[in-house]
Amino acid sequence: MRTDAAFEELYRRHAPNAFRRARRLLGNEADAHEVVHDVFLSLFERPDQYSGRSSASTFLFSAVTHACLNRLRNEKTRRRILNQHVPFELPDLRSTQEQRSLELRSVLGRMPDPFAQVAVYYYLDELSHADIARILGCSSRHVGNLLERLTRWAANEESTACST
Repeated sequence: MRTDAAFEELYRRHAPNAFRRARRLLGNEADAHEVVHDVFLSLFERPDQYSGRSSASTFLFSAVTHACLNRLRNEKTRRRILNQHVPFELPDLRSTQEQRSLELRSVLGRMPDPFAQVAVYYYLDELSHADIARILGCSSRHVGNLLERLTRWAANEESTACST
């Protein structure tokens, strides 16, 4: 059974890393704080979601990544709705680096969830297949299969974008 003191220690120990993770994926401190808050609140309210099959840090790393990917997908949906209702294009005043980060987040938001997770872990975090398998709770071969399918998905997306 969870105690408040144990939960406070879990938060104190892991929240800074969770925040850095969320900020890196979202590129925004406010959103990162909100995601981390939501992940820890969810864990506080439903401690049974952490089964103990992995370390607490691995569980939180995965939970924060998943929450960030969901947030990116939700942002894509909000932009699509906004674009449907705004009759003009808003000027883009972002820097090139920020633009690339936004484009990356947009692509992650379009990817099916398993592809987005493996892409973040492999390409951004530069983790090995074995490390990714440990986080996702699958085999290294499955990670390899996901990366192969991701490559095909990306090629299909590119060819679709070029033909429009």
